[in-house]
Amino acid sequence: MTFTTRLKEEISKIPNNDIEDKSIIDGFLRYNSQIKQTITITLENAAVTRFIYVILKKTFGVLPKITVRIQKRFHVKQIYILEIHDKVDYIKEFIKSKPLLDSDEEKVAYLKGAFLGVGNVSNPKTSGYHLEFILDNESDAKFISKLLNYFNLNAKVIERGYKFVTYIKMGESISDLIKMFRAVNSLFEFEDTRIYRDHKNMVNRLNNCELANQEKSIKSGLNQLEDIEYLEKNDLTKLLDEKVLLVISYRKKYPDVSLQELADIISLETDYKVGKSGVNHHFRTIRKLKDKYMNNKEGYYKNRCYYIK
Repeated sequence: MTFTTRLKEEISKIPNNDIEDKSIIDGFLRYNSQIKQTITITLENAAVTRFIYVILKKTFGVLPKITVRIQKRFHVKQIYILEIHDKVDYIKEFIKSKPLLDSDEEKVAYLKGAFLGVGNVSNPKTSGYHLEFILDNESDAKFISKLLNYFNLNAKVIERGYKFVTYIKMGESISDLIKMFRAVNSLFEFEDTRIYRDHKNMVNRLNNCELANQEKSIKSGLNQLEDIEYLEKNDLTKLLDEKVLLVISYRKKYPDVSLQELADIISLETDYKVGKSGVNHHFRTIRKLKDKYMNNKEGYYKNRCYYIK
């Protein structure tokens, strides 16, 4: 059973007052019914079918004919068809007239009916957050979007083939809509999954950040060891003071640690209290000495070659 199916079944079991029932059936019939000589509704969910049947009976005083068919395409499933033969003209006028949504209660109920008819929500455990209403024309899609955005749910409209889709991508907005539908169990399931995924993503980001910092520290340490090796090879360390020599000895001892960790170790194991900036300053001194010697050496050989010519 999909998350959409569980959510719709839970919505179908929530009791509503007469005002809500009228708005629910209004939102449902406008987008999920075929209107000819009769009004035909096709559903795949038994719980939603019972729910709509009861509301039709309460709101319009009609008893729809129920037909159950077995569909064997791809996999076996039951299709429920409701056919309304009575008060068809009255229901047609009801659907064609502008929906009366004066209160927030009516707006939420209308959205609930529309979702039961043409709504879907992706499984939060297996994919990104996505809730949508699939509609036949752009004006309906924009109207649903306007209702959703009235509640600050950041809904947008796109065209998909011959249909128009009003959708919500933000997990928090989807959660708010489920909360408005009063589907408590589905809300807890969605929120538990969202919290788990957000925590997992945060841990992954921290791990990636830590790995990147570790790689940066190792690269920096290797460059510093290379500078130290050059000074020692050319007998230049005698030009450095005791504090720089101390930092050199500890860098050789701890080649992989960061500047902050190296500063902490030196401060802990010696009388020299130094911070990250102090250690970095010493390594800049080492680099400057190396660069100065290399530049002087390069200039010497250039002048010598010129003299020989």
